[in-house]
Amino acid sequence: MRIQIYSLPILSLVLGLGTAPLFAQNVGLPHLEKRGAATQFIVDGKPYLMLAGELSNSASSSLDHMKPVWPRLAAMGLNTVLTPVSWELIEPTEGSYDFALVDGLLAQAREQHLHIVFLWLASWKNGMSSYPPVWVKRDTKRFPRVILGGSEVEILSPAAAQTQQADGRAFAALMKHIKEVDSSAHTVLAMQVENEVGVLGDSRDRSEAANKAFASPVPSALTAYLQAHRDSLDPELRALWEANGAKAAGTWTELFGDTVRADEIFMAWRYARFVHGVAAQGKAAYNLPMYVNTWLAEANAKPGDYPSGGPQPRVLDVWKAAGSALDIYAPDLYASDFAGWSNRYHRDGNPLFIPETNSVTGAANVFYAVGEQNVLCFSPFAIERSRDEKSDLTDSYNAIAKLAPLVLEHQQIAGSMHGFVLDKNHTQVDFTMNGYTIHVTLDEIFGHSAQSGYGLIAATGPDEFLGAGKGFRVSFTPLAANAPKLGIAAVEEGSFEDGKWVPGMRLNGDENDQGRGWRFSSWQVSTEKVTLYHFE
Repeated sequence: MRIQIYSLPILSLVLGLGTAPLFAQNVGLPHLEKRGAATQFIVDGKPYLMLAGELSNSASSSLDHMKPVWPRLAAMGLNTVLTPVSWELIEPTEGSYDFALVDGLLAQAREQHLHIVFLWLASWKNGMSSYPPVWVKRDTKRFPRVILGGSEVEILSPAAAQTQQADGRAFAALMKHIKEVDSSAHTVLAMQVENEVGVLGDSRDRSEAANKAFASPVPSALTAYLQAHRDSLDPELRALWEANGAKAAGTWTELFGDTVRADEIFMAWRYARFVHGVAAQGKAAYNLPMYVNTWLAEANAKPGDYPSGGPQPRVLDVWKAAGSALDIYAPDLYASDFAGWSNRYHRDGNPLFIPETNSVTGAANVFYAVGEQNVLCFSPFAIERSRDEKSDLTDSYNAIAKLAPLVLEHQQIAGSMHGFVLDKNHTQVDFTMNGYTIHVTLDEIFGHSAQSGYGLIAATGPDEFLGAGKGFRVSFTPLAANAPKLGIAAVEEGSFEDGKWVPGMRLNGDENDQGRGWRFSSWQVSTEKVTLYHFE
């Protein structure tokens, strides 16, 4: 039986495909929604794909510095900017809030028709506590710090109730203000709560209070979660728990062994409880989607080499057990195994959201993330440092932006779209779609072979496919054993304008190797449509 999967009418983007809100809220707010096979951002009633960039840490602390930056960001093809806003600038004196910077950033973004995701840099940033106000840093009794090697370090303790309360109050005040000035404009789409949390320099806090808690029973909320979700736990966490008897009660070492892994799980619980608490206070003021980001552990790294307790894949279940205020767990994805890490985070109801990544490889990886992983947001870091508005990333963003309605529609239909990245170590990929095995390889013609390639392909009708990208070629094999012979009827280069396909050149010469392949040259990103035909 031949199964055909192809594009639904664009109207379905407005009407929705079996829509089901993930949480009860005002449908007018930016929110997450399950539509068909994908979880998507919904902005002003329609699915929205964040083609974004994150500013470097201090860029947005000055409106004068940012004034010339915004037009360049818009020219690069961005539709969303991830920008820090720090606790120390919002509440320089306890109980006294200053939102002039926030208001200025909103005004500057609106001038360029850009959306914002604010990054709440508060108790922690990259594992350290450099962004709290000075009045917090001075008072180590009220706001105690982590102890490593017998000394206090510049890391606020996640177990300190007064620190969580003060952080949460400031965050709630920020969210209340955003609601007052932006609830009708929807410039702000989401919030990042803290930044790359966890202990650096050791696997856990060694303070007297932490040592006592570590020797105490694991909270029942976590043990109950482990038992209720045993079959879907991260394999590494489940194996560790089961290797120690899969106990329903006991201390951290009794449940997880006397290793640094137990230390990391212990710290994950403490950070997760803190961050969920802050996020809940913010949501009570203004219910926008909220996420937490992760400094990923490189191969063979030990907890403490990276922030121990942050939401690594192997402790995501610990974070989920700790609360429900966070909507997304997001990787800061600089690692070389882009597909592997994407798969580890795109699981169990956690949509893929990439707040930080490499801008050099971003032009290629965005096609994979959008076409294969239904990414909500793709955002290279330090985006304002790019001086080249004609960059490869800009070309990729511009191509995907024109395809966004079709892409968002196909994300809802499992198997109707695929994305890929090819290089000399990974020269081909195969997938099935619309009754065919689709074979994608690096482009080659007249003895010239592309060194890299990337793109996405979507089924848009019977024997019709749309592709975008560069440096690859495509061939088709029918799945049916006795299918007629197959040929390429036509290849058109073109673009989508206002949701409609506008054909350009008909590519029937060298461009498609005289009908022997559907080609995307390595010279530039292009968008093409192919139609197939059958003959005996």
